[in-house]
Amino acid sequence: MTHDASVPDSPVPGDSPFRSARSPRDDAPQFVLPLVVRIERAAPPARTDALETAARAVLVVLSDERSLGDGEWARAIRDWQDARIRKVVRRARGAEWRKASALPGITVTGKAAEVRVFPPVPLDGWPKELARLQVSGTELDDPEPPLPADPGAPVLWLNPEVEMSAGKAMAQAGHGAQLAWWELGDEDRTAWREAGFPLAVRTAAPGHWQALTTSGLPLVRDAGYTEVAPGSCTVVADHPALRRRARA
Repeated sequence: MTHDASVPDSPVPGDSPFRSARSPRDDAPQFVLPLVVRIERAAPPARTDALETAARAVLVVLSDERSLGDGEWARAIRDWQDARIRKVVRRARGAEWRKASALPGITVTGKAAEVRVFPPVPLDGWPKELARLQVSGTELDDPEPPLPADPGAPVLWLNPEVEMSAGKAMAQAGHGAQLAWWELGDEDRTAWREAGFPLAVRTAAPGHWQALTTSGLPLVRDAGYTEVAPGSCTVVADHPALRRRARA
């Protein structure tokens, strides 16, 4: 896959869009990537399924041809990546979901979860069909403990000491997936995309988390806009290709 140089593949060194300290990115117009998760009262998705589907949705929109080069979403993606990389997850059901699904975007499905991702919008310029959707109320549970992650597959590890709502965790998983995508070479990106972006989201054991944060793998430090303290480490992106590079 080729990528237009005008769409940044990674943040400028020392100017991470995920750090809490003030950054030149704060002076740029601010945009947000909207994600909407479908939560029907009768059949809400499992929490881990929703987190994994949200992370894949971020990868799908980043790699979509409409987001690259002269694509119709490329300017919005570029403006979003020039500022803070904000993601907001809202919930919808019934008619709300149908109205959201009619807007330009991509619906990504998991085992049962459905997440629709939209091109970035100005922070104060949400489409009315999305602006009226609730951010709160995305509390989801796993009926059964998730199976151990495949050691050969990408894993987004969550900090075991930071509590987050499902919506917040979905956004953080998306951040981790995006950092992994930025750091991969074209060959590894193509292979991941063609495989359908397989990945797992798991909460690390405390000892494992400490090792992960010093491993050299991509690490999300939340800016602290919602729920968690500024600078909190929330996700480590453990992609096999990056793991091999970190150990080299």
